[in-house]
Amino acid sequence: MELLQAPKTGLSNFLTRLYSASMPSDFLLRPIFLHGVSGSLHLLLLLSLFVFWVWRRVRIGRHGGPKQSAMRARISCFKQALFCSLALSLFNLVLCSLSYFYWYRNGWSEEKIALISDFGLRALAWFAVSVYLQTHLSDSGQMKFPVLLRAWWGFYFSLSCYFLLVDFLLNQKGRSLPIQLLAPDAISAITGLFLCYLGFLGRRVGEGEGEGEGEDDILQEPLLNGTTSLSNGTDLNKSSEGEIDAPCENVSLFSILTFSWMGNLIRVGYKKTLNLEDVPQLANVDRVKGAFSIFSSKIESDGGSGNRVTTMKLVKALISVTSREILLTALLVFVYTLASYVGPYLIDTFVQYLNGRREFNNEGYVLVSAFFIAKLIECLAQRRRFFKLQQAGIRARAVLVTMIYNKGLTISCQSKQGHTSGEIINFMTIDAERIGDFGWYIHDPWMVLLQIGLALVILYRNLGLACVATLVATIIVMLVNVPLGKFQEKFQDNLMKSKDNRMKAESEILRNMRILKLQAWEMKFLSKVVDLRQTEEGWLRKFLYTLAMTSFVFWVAPVFVSVATFGACILMGIPLESGKILSALATFRILQEPIYNLPDTISMIVQTKVSLDRIAAFLSLDDLQPDVIEKLPRDSSQTAIEIVDGNFSWDVSSHSPTLKDINISVSRGMRVAVCGTVGSGKSSLLSCILGEIPKVSGTIKLFGTKAYVAQSPWIQSGKIEENILFGREMDRDKYEKVLEACSLKKDLEILSFGDQTEIGERGINLSGGQKQRIQIARALYQDADIYLFDDPFSAVDAHTGSHLFKECLLGQLGSKTVVYVTHQVEFLPAADLILVMKDGMITQAGKYNDILSSGTDFMELVGAHREALSVLDSRVAGSASKNLNINEEEDGIGSVNKFVKKEEAGDSQNGKADDVVGQKGQLTQEEEREKGRVGFPVYWKYITTAYGGALVPLILMAQILFQGLQIGSNYWMAWATPVSKDMAPPVGGVTLLSVYVALAIGSAFCVFTRVFLLITAGYKTATALFSKMHYCISRAPMSFFDATPSGRILNRASTDQSTIDLDIPFRVAAVALSTIQLLGIIAVMSQVAWQVFVIFIPVIATCIWLQQYYIPSARELARLVGVCKGPVIQHFAETISGSTTIRSFDQESRFKELYMKLTDAYSRPKFYNAAAMEWLCFRMDMLSSITFAFSLVVLISIPTGAIDPSIAGLAVTYGLNLNRLQAWVIWNICNMENKIISVERILQYTTIPSEPPLVIEANRPNSQWPSQGEVNIRDLQVQYAPHLPLVLRGLTCTFPGGMKTGIVGRTGSGKSTLIQTLFRIVDPTVGQILIDGVDISSIGLHDLRSRLSIIPQDPTMFEGTVRSNLDPLEEYTDEQIWEALDKCQLVDEVKKKEGKLDSSVTENGENWSMGQRQLVCLGRVLLKKSKVLVLDEATASVDTATDTLIQQTLKQHFSECTVLTIAHRITSVLDSDMVLLLDNGLVMEYDSPIKLLQNKSSSFSRLVAEYSSRSNSTFK
Repeated sequence: MELLQAPKTGLSNFLTRLYSASMPSDFLLRPIFLHGVSGSLHLLLLLSLFVFWVWRRVRIGRHGGPKQSAMRARISCFKQALFCSLALSLFNLVLCSLSYFYWYRNGWSEEKIALISDFGLRALAWFAVSVYLQTHLSDSGQMKFPVLLRAWWGFYFSLSCYFLLVDFLLNQKGRSLPIQLLAPDAISAITGLFLCYLGFLGRRVGEGEGEGEGEDDILQEPLLNGTTSLSNGTDLNKSSEGEIDAPCENVSLFSILTFSWMGNLIRVGYKKTLNLEDVPQLANVDRVKGAFSIFSSKIESDGGSGNRVTTMKLVKALISVTSREILLTALLVFVYTLASYVGPYLIDTFVQYLNGRREFNNEGYVLVSAFFIAKLIECLAQRRRFFKLQQAGIRARAVLVTMIYNKGLTISCQSKQGHTSGEIINFMTIDAERIGDFGWYIHDPWMVLLQIGLALVILYRNLGLACVATLVATIIVMLVNVPLGKFQEKFQDNLMKSKDNRMKAESEILRNMRILKLQAWEMKFLSKVVDLRQTEEGWLRKFLYTLAMTSFVFWVAPVFVSVATFGACILMGIPLESGKILSALATFRILQEPIYNLPDTISMIVQTKVSLDRIAAFLSLDDLQPDVIEKLPRDSSQTAIEIVDGNFSWDVSSHSPTLKDINISVSRGMRVAVCGTVGSGKSSLLSCILGEIPKVSGTIKLFGTKAYVAQSPWIQSGKIEENILFGREMDRDKYEKVLEACSLKKDLEILSFGDQTEIGERGINLSGGQKQRIQIARALYQDADIYLFDDPFSAVDAHTGSHLFKECLLGQLGSKTVVYVTHQVEFLPAADLILVMKDGMITQAGKYNDILSSGTDFMELVGAHREALSVLDSRVAGSASKNLNINEEEDGIGSVNKFVKKEEAGDSQNGKADDVVGQKGQLTQEEEREKGRVGFPVYWKYITTAYGGALVPLILMAQILFQGLQIGSNYWMAWATPVSKDMAPPVGGVTLLSVYVALAIGSAFCVFTRVFLLITAGYKTATALFSKMHYCISRAPMSFFDATPSGRILNRASTDQSTIDLDIPFRVAAVALSTIQLLGIIAVMSQVAWQVFVIFIPVIATCIWLQQYYIPSARELARLVGVCKGPVIQHFAETISGSTTIRSFDQESRFKELYMKLTDAYSRPKFYNAAAMEWLCFRMDMLSSITFAFSLVVLISIPTGAIDPSIAGLAVTYGLNLNRLQAWVIWNICNMENKIISVERILQYTTIPSEPPLVIEANRPNSQWPSQGEVNIRDLQVQYAPHLPLVLRGLTCTFPGGMKTGIVGRTGSGKSTLIQTLFRIVDPTVGQILIDGVDISSIGLHDLRSRLSIIPQDPTMFEGTVRSNLDPLEEYTDEQIWEALDKCQLVDEVKKKEGKLDSSVTENGENWSMGQRQLVCLGRVLLKKSKVLVLDEATASVDTATDTLIQQTLKQHFSECTVLTIAHRITSVLDSDMVLLLDNGLVMEYDSPIKLLQNKSSSFSRLVAEYSSRSNSTFK
């Protein structure tokens, strides 16, 4: 009641005296008058703003909202004015609170009531001004502050100056004023002056902009981009390309220190979901182009060991790129360390002050100021240091991945075989990332020494020689870590190697998933990945538990050091006082940070060294020999290609060269054909001309530019137009001619987006023929001097093949030098020179007729072709060839034009052409990205995955007990020691130390329990998520892989999985642990000074608001980092696979530049995410420093003796860590949400729709099924998606068991869809397929697919051995495998190899020719012996003789089987018992080939006539 009554009485007296007629002469100088006037004026301002707000609401209600201009402007100094107003409001609130608590204990008076009322009204008024500025002026379009507001600022400045003048006069009269009156008057005068300056500056700059440049800038702002004002008042202009300039360039020092330049991006992210175009560009210094030139020149200039890149060279080059940041952060570390030890140094003095000892007047405020300023410097130095280190890390990572990419473009084929694309992807995604992250730890080793040195100085000041015990204990702790560090290095190295092996296998599986599905091998290959992961998990487990042991040692280390120090004090008789104890504890607590981080630092040094060694080893691999080819200008000779005494070998160490005694001279404009049997060295000959194969001896000269068309089509992800132009400018006439020559116009008409259609990864949504023709178009458009074709005509049908040969080789390239490999004998007579290859040598060379009679090798090839034609002629009975004039091919083609026009080159049925028919959306969509807050189910799923979350409560309980025991031990030391020497200690020294040791042992046990339970839970969770994701991916339908680039899946399997393995458990735990620690500090501080809650609650509320304001931007930036990484990996994987093509077109520089752009696009969100985190942390640090300063002011305001100085000192000890811990809690929450996105991304792939069951136990076919092989198709209707049209429209037919059926039809007719439906790659919409009376939809997928066989168009081999390629399921004996090799004519080839069946097969079967790979596929079906066999362009990659051999083998061994053949070689179909011709998803013709040929008007008859015409033509 006294409290309530005092203000009433005081207020009555105050009003009476204020308005008394007999006012004393000095009343105008008294504080009661001054603060009465000030309070009244601020109350008037508050009322005015309230009236204005009400009037504005009424006006808006009557007339609607004001018309908002699309072009927003902002007053130039708006942010500074807003910040200043908020600061004044907060300052006056603090003064009001402090005054209240101080006078509550010391009594009230009239002046005090006037003063506290003035402070309160000021706080409210300035807060109202802040609200007004934010709500009415932030985006109002006004170019200057309102006149009344500027008038108020001028009046406020004048009033403050008057108050300050009164203070000066009173001081002259000898009346000393308390600090709580002097400080606000001085600060008010300074802020008033600053606000006046802002008012006039804002008006002047605003007017200038309004008349000139600023107005233009505003008009140029995009309509939908929101506000684009930066903190320094400049506009965020976009460059001419529409890119947002880097906001961190050309900003003020204030903006740099406070990260205010990030404000705009965070505001945009708060208002909308950020996209990549919203993220500004990097500053020039951070872009990879400039940094990489410095990096590469440093690598090249460093001598020593020749071209070999050593780890030391790599380190020096990285330092040269980041030297400025390293030096600046070293200075910041030094400043931060000094500032952080000011608190521990002053604690003893502060405790003595609270105990009543005063050295000078206002000592308490000086101490508070020292604490606060030190905290401020500490905060500024730490935030700037962290940001600059991350900036350096991002730059280092960017130059490293660029270096790895460039190496991938130049690496030799032999070196490439030792490092698969999966391994190289790991260098980029994991090793380079880790080296970039090392920036966090780069200064820690010497910072630890500095911190230990400063700690020893403080301890020596307080505890004397006992500090030696501290040093010894610290050294012991560090030495304990040496063996742990060695173990970590070993385990980390093995972990990375095992991860490489797994990624290599996963990359191969994803590339060949269609084959695995068709062969029912996906689960077997999944088990291979699981086995590799188990090996990886073994090393992961060892690494994590070693890390757990290291963490345990260093969590316990501060306690161990303090026990050793205090024990030494007791033994040496050094008196322990609470102030000195608390100073020591605060020192140990700061020392805990480097000691706690030391295991991470050592671990990171180890991991970084391993990664540097791995990258250096890769960069040191041999490149392609630069001197293989002597490149000369086109006009320097009439010769185009010259090889003299050439010997070449893929394996330089081999005694037997791949190509022997090559001597050729090709004149300019010649057409050179290269032919030979499978494995004779045809493709190797082209490779040696390209310079791809190492030269043993001899010389190669190339005159002019070259273009190359590979045997296996290499297509980039992107638009068809981009693939054809391949970096050249668009020449529309030339482009149209190329499309016409390559028969691409019809295909582009079929595609919904024409040449703007996005091609999926590896051309997944194109047929083999379409890919091949796009390759040819790419080569034609380059207009090179020399063209090299590696059998591109095998993948296209008869008509298209002849069209391509005529229009491309004979037409557009008629004057060019062309070397073409072909298996089609009909294309040989057109050559000026024919080279016949056998066993790596040119056995015959000359014109067609000349070499026909001069040797047996060429005769064998031509003989096989003629034999095939004789079969054709006997079938046709001469009718087609008689009706078509061979010498008038144009007419021949014209006569069958109606059908052949439709027979476009997409006929190479690899199962994709049909997919795009009628499709209205692009196949490969932008990567899916969750929007908004990471949902609670993601966290819940993560923490409950291991043991249902049973370990989580135990981990939390262990941490709570640890925190309680830690506080208890410190509380015990503070309570049980005297404040000064003249006081007796409450307990003896032995008791003091015994209790402390007991509490320390208890806390150590809790740490041990927590760390090991955490590691166990994290490891189990990572294992479970890996297994679930990979199982779901393996069971995903083929449509998922068609639409999803492998880079996205590999990104999750490498980067995201690595984050879950090694990072997320600690991030999630850190949130819980730091929160528990923060609550402990709050408990200790509030026990001493409960008043701290007055400011702590609003500060916490502000922190939460800031976190909520920041997190939408940070979350989306983190997601963008994940999304932008996929294209980088995908582009790299594509480049590696197409490096030969890229080099052949001399396009390396363009691809390097494109990769740099992709790298910058990935670095952008990463850079701004780091800046956003520092933006938040800086503000958190400021708020917590204010809280700490407030608590100190409360403590010095409490009368002496009202509180135990020891306990107050303990609160200060904990308070020193308050800013760090408060920021750490928020930082951990944000960082956890950023990292948990990896879990979110992996969980996305655990919900992929699955294929039907692999096995249906209730409906399994018997072991002999299918015994007859009869395929009965009934009213089959198929569509690829509900919104797409039907591809098969009621197809009904029967393929008799044991008979051979050929399937023909144009692109989009449904051939590939029929085969896919037979294997249930797609399921029927309506209808059914019966095999021997069993509905295939009623049985499991593996029961179906394992009983059928297929030889696909693209021959696939997997890395491993010959045995594992023929029998991946390990079902057959060696004898059976040898028998199959004998049947497919590979037995001699395998026997020649050193390992026989165990001889190695490299990635993609690169060390086997295309034809040999096709024969391996034949060997697989010979082993499997299925009753139903599908041949999907099975002989496209082999010569006619090998084709005949395959046909004979199939006829011999599958005579009683049902064989379905899709082929471009009509001879393959003519030999069938039945021919099915499809058109637009319907059966057009289905009969025996003889009957169809007898009907001259049948489409099939016309097709055969066309093939016969082409095959007999000489194309001269």
